[in-house]
Amino acid sequence: MIKLVVEVVDASDLMPKDGEGSANPFVEVKFDEQQQSTETKHKELNPYWNEKLVFDLDNPRDLAHKTIEVVVYNHNDRNHNNFLGRVRLSGASIPLSESQARVERYPLEKRGLFSNIRGDIALKCYALHDHLPSHPPPQPQDTSSDPPPAAEQHHHHHHPHHHEEEDQGPPLQEINPNMVADEESVVGDGEEKKKKMKKKEKEVRTFHSIPAAAAAAKAQAAVETVRRADFAKAGPPNAMLMQIPKQNPDYGLVETTPPLAARLRYRGGDKISTTYDLVEQMQYLYVNVVKARDLPVMDFTGSLDPYVEVKLGNYKGLTKHLEKNQNPVWKQIFAFSKERLQSNLLEVTVKDKDIGKDDFVGRVMFDLTEVPLRVPPDSPLAPQWYRLEDKKGQKVNNNGEIMLAVWMGTQADESFPEAWHSDAHNVSHSNLANTRSKVYFSPKLFYLRVQVIEAQDLVPSDKGRAPDAVVRVQLGNRTRLTRPSQMRSTNPVWNDELMFVAAEPFEDFIIVTVEDKVGPSAEILGREIISVRSVPPRHETSKLPDSRWFNLHRPSAVGEEETEKKKEKFSSKIHLRMCLEAGYHVLDESTHFSSDLQPSSKHLRKKNIGILELGILSARNLLPLKARDGRTTDAYCVAKYGNKWVRTRTLLDTLSPRWNEQYTWEVYDPCTVITIGVFDNHHINGSNDSEDQRIGKVRIRLSTLETDRVYTHFYPLLVLQPNGLKKNGELHLAVRFTCTAWVNIVAQYGRPLLPKMHYVQPIPVRHIDLLRHQAMQIVAARLSRAEPPLRSETVEYMLDVDYHMWSLRRSKANFHRIMSLLRGVTAVCKWFDDICTWRNPVTTCLVHVLFLILVCYPELILPTIFLYLFVIGIWNYRFRPRQPPHMDPRLSQAETVHPDELDEEFDTFPSRKPSDIVRMRYDRLRSVAGRVQTVVGDLATQGERAQAILNWRDSRATSIFIIFSLIWAVFIYITPFQVIAIIVGLYMLRHPRFRSKMPSVPINFFKRLPSRSDTLI
Repeated sequence: MIKLVVEVVDASDLMPKDGEGSANPFVEVKFDEQQQSTETKHKELNPYWNEKLVFDLDNPRDLAHKTIEVVVYNHNDRNHNNFLGRVRLSGASIPLSESQARVERYPLEKRGLFSNIRGDIALKCYALHDHLPSHPPPQPQDTSSDPPPAAEQHHHHHHPHHHEEEDQGPPLQEINPNMVADEESVVGDGEEKKKKMKKKEKEVRTFHSIPAAAAAAKAQAAVETVRRADFAKAGPPNAMLMQIPKQNPDYGLVETTPPLAARLRYRGGDKISTTYDLVEQMQYLYVNVVKARDLPVMDFTGSLDPYVEVKLGNYKGLTKHLEKNQNPVWKQIFAFSKERLQSNLLEVTVKDKDIGKDDFVGRVMFDLTEVPLRVPPDSPLAPQWYRLEDKKGQKVNNNGEIMLAVWMGTQADESFPEAWHSDAHNVSHSNLANTRSKVYFSPKLFYLRVQVIEAQDLVPSDKGRAPDAVVRVQLGNRTRLTRPSQMRSTNPVWNDELMFVAAEPFEDFIIVTVEDKVGPSAEILGREIISVRSVPPRHETSKLPDSRWFNLHRPSAVGEEETEKKKEKFSSKIHLRMCLEAGYHVLDESTHFSSDLQPSSKHLRKKNIGILELGILSARNLLPLKARDGRTTDAYCVAKYGNKWVRTRTLLDTLSPRWNEQYTWEVYDPCTVITIGVFDNHHINGSNDSEDQRIGKVRIRLSTLETDRVYTHFYPLLVLQPNGLKKNGELHLAVRFTCTAWVNIVAQYGRPLLPKMHYVQPIPVRHIDLLRHQAMQIVAARLSRAEPPLRSETVEYMLDVDYHMWSLRRSKANFHRIMSLLRGVTAVCKWFDDICTWRNPVTTCLVHVLFLILVCYPELILPTIFLYLFVIGIWNYRFRPRQPPHMDPRLSQAETVHPDELDEEFDTFPSRKPSDIVRMRYDRLRSVAGRVQTVVGDLATQGERAQAILNWRDSRATSIFIIFSLIWAVFIYITPFQVIAIIVGLYMLRHPRFRSKMPSVPINFFKRLPSRSDTLI
């Protein structure tokens, strides 16, 4: 006989139902007309039961067809139990042994559309084989020994709690899969008849297992749990299931329930929960070494070179040593993680730097049990003077004093970013800045528009030849050339427009050079240097500034003094119109996952509509990227949203770093994306030659997040490398999007995505990619000059600099995306074809009735369409995604990509591969392009046939069509519209008996129309 065990562990964040802000929850489990209940937990929104409920199952083959219903109720003394949520599990997902089962968290479902439900429940379900008879006689319970697991029966009205008497016999054993097969084979005819007499069970939403890693455990129940958030319907027996390829479970999200203040809904008490509620609190011991005074003389030179050693167990921090200074000032802060405290005594020692052994000056000892606790927004702890003691612990008057402040705090302390951390004890002071957390801001970018109109009085060296003049405009390291003038003369006209990206503060200069093309070289006819600060700005659609004439100076005269320039009585002129476009948004990342869409001008920006909060919790299972150096990984995170970049501190030599840092952004548009990347720091030892290695990246679109909900997941860190797709670990994030006003966020969906200027005066397509690449380079160069620098390889990876480069893999992915879109159209066409061919007569008859109703009452057509869309949307609400989207390897074609295609994708531009490989790839590209060419040609043929109907290329076909059109015009005019619609509709929906397998007359007529393919050479 088979036993089904449902272990109810705990529940969290339940809805209060007793009118006093709490609840009295208990769980009722129903399976195969059996019902059992747990005990009631009074006044508890996060109850803990840890009870096992055992159910009987005659035949294991029936398990896949059955459903386990778990309902959470609130016990009410008024004989009415309140519904708190339910979970329905398919028997097909139940493992057949306890070793394969584990505790999994399920979000509680609503019973109806208007149910107010929240929270989740932790369950562990599995099936076991029992060797006892199916119905053993009851035996009295022995109170002298430990009672076996008992199942408690709960009634909705009276709610008594009594224990069922357990069977006295051997314990439940795990099922042998071979035994299950044997039992299935001996099912008799009588049992089959009983199955046929049973009512067909209703299809319900169920959960199916996905491999997932452990989430945070409850403190009192050290049980490994995984949050379940996938929904499906109970399916047929396993033998009938189709083997559909699924995504690798290692690349999926894993929902977690860490002990966050925002998730546990703390009220009052800890102040840190109000600001740092998306991360776990981490306690640190802070030591602020400020200065010292009246230190004794230790050297024969009459002074000393003091420094301070802060020691706690095996961790030791050192300040800088100051030469010949008896009153040194250090102002350095040290932070020791409370998790790694190895001693109860903190020792602060002042030493004298010497050539051999450093001399002892004095020390101060602190007992950690006496250290005060400080939590922001408390003011900083005031440092105090402490008299230095000698090695015997005696205070000597001439030893001097040291000013210190020692306190216990968290990562919310303002001293946290600048502190020296105990895990960075082997990093020098000069490289310590490369490990600290910082916030960066991208420079404000503007589009610079330069319109080159004309020039006058150009003087070439060969005066007998008219110059072939072009204008070269340079801003920073970017150069643009105008088109050659249509007429070669000394007064050329161009009327060409060039665009650049300029960044505040405007320190660059615009260099305008007029060149004459003489053979392979170019002769400079004149040059003018203009400061960007002198260029007027333009806001929105205001009139362009007036154009100006500028003097062109010969190259030899450009650098002369002003007095020498005044001596020039003649100079060539150039006519320019320049302006800084403040009404555009400068694109520095791809428009498909942009994080900022605001215009450059601050006066044109709208108010924010919400707040985005990101908690970077931890990472796990990182790969050791420095194994050759005897280290693991020195990981740090970078997050980018809008113009604000954040960088966490680097955690050294660990594969499971715990940052627990929280950051906030203002949100101006919900249709934006935040990007979080993880990198391996290669500059902790002062090396400037190596680059920080990328570990992985995560993108989260804000419009896919529900407001005021905390999302906590492990995101896979996937990196595509020349040798294939690689998972470098998982990143644990907590995300919350808070909306300030619903009216503003709803109105935002009706506004243009980009500022007004992008639509009134759009930027030419030929400029967009060049301008975006230039903006990326400016941002990377500016952030790399910060301290600590956000290096160019990090910025380029976050901004996807090479996203526009050719990739056969990405082209296949886009093709499959298009095909998935057309699959819906294909399904509609197939459905209509089934209707026309009477595949399902009942459905076809219903469509006939609906068609006749809509023809007779045409005013119902649009309401029917929109009502149908509404019903589809409501129906799909049940299957809405419960998790934010992430990198999809299957959609990206990253799992099945050919190695040579990856090698081509990572190749440089221009290619550096051998000629035979380049030739092979070129031939492959030609074959792919040939197929595309064929498809484009077929589309062009169909379009030209449609044009040929009335352009008299085939005079007979055109004559037939126009005569037919005249007849139809008269017929439609004298016949009511409903009659024509009914005739056409019934003809299209006619029975297959009245259909022919040959193509229809209109199709034959269309295919005979001429196209222009026969005129191609």
